[in-house]
Amino acid sequence: MMRSKLAPYVELLKPITWFPPMWAYACGVVSSGLPHPERWILIPAGILLAGPLVCGTSQIVNDWFDRHVDALNEPHRPIPSGRVPGRRALYYGIGWTVLSLVVAALLGSWVLIAAAVGLALAWAYSAPPLRLKGNGWWGNAACGLCYEGLAWFTGAAVMTGALPDWKIILVAFLYSAGAHGIMTLNDFKSVEGDLKMGVRSLPAQLGVEKAGQLACIVMAVPQAIVILLLMAWDKPVHAGIITVSLLVQGALMVRLLRRPKDLAPWYNQTGITLYVLGMMVAAAAMPSLVAP
Repeated sequence: MMRSKLAPYVELLKPITWFPPMWAYACGVVSSGLPHPERWILIPAGILLAGPLVCGTSQIVNDWFDRHVDALNEPHRPIPSGRVPGRRALYYGIGWTVLSLVVAALLGSWVLIAAAVGLALAWAYSAPPLRLKGNGWWGNAACGLCYEGLAWFTGAAVMTGALPDWKIILVAFLYSAGAHGIMTLNDFKSVEGDLKMGVRSLPAQLGVEKAGQLACIVMAVPQAIVILLLMAWDKPVHAGIITVSLLVQGALMVRLLRRPKDLAPWYNQTGITLYVLGMMVAAAAMPSLVAP
């Protein structure tokens, strides 16, 4: 009985969405070089913060402010189906936000700052008056920053107990910028609905073909910059691995652009996998580059 009551609340957290920020958090941990063994015990708390808490909060908030649309399109979801009745989902989102901030504060001031920014973006993404998700330029940027850059920053800050080195911040920012393109690919699945509802996703604004081209450029350019940075920082092996990955992604992009809407799920399984593996390669290059 208790499990059946809790199930819709777990469903609201959408555990399947936790992997990207948790992976980026792991990249941050690796990039830090794990310099303080006494802080290693904090790694699980950081994983909890990046995935179930901050990312989970964003999912609750999104479902609450989309409840009227979901009542028409996906009435089986926890809120429109009544399995999470009344305003409980709103209170759940507020409570989960507070809990996220408490855990972040326990992990350090820089972690708290990153979490606060991420949570603010999570609310701004879905809630009026900003509702960033209504425009693909802003909404995708917010998602990319939260899922990749801030999570990476958090992992490094947890391990160092301080502001991460600028090189770590720069590489994290570049990969979060590239994630803007990943978010654009995710919008292809709902382009018809976006057009009907007036949601200005990039496929709806630019058309499928141009949005696909933009997504590929946005994903490729930051990786190319990372390669150049690693070469300049005397990390040719890591740069070479990411170069090979990017070349393979380029070949996959050629196929993607023939039918972007149909092939976006296929590219998510292939090209995006290479993208996120490249993140870890870049992270592994960082420990010997950052200030002690």
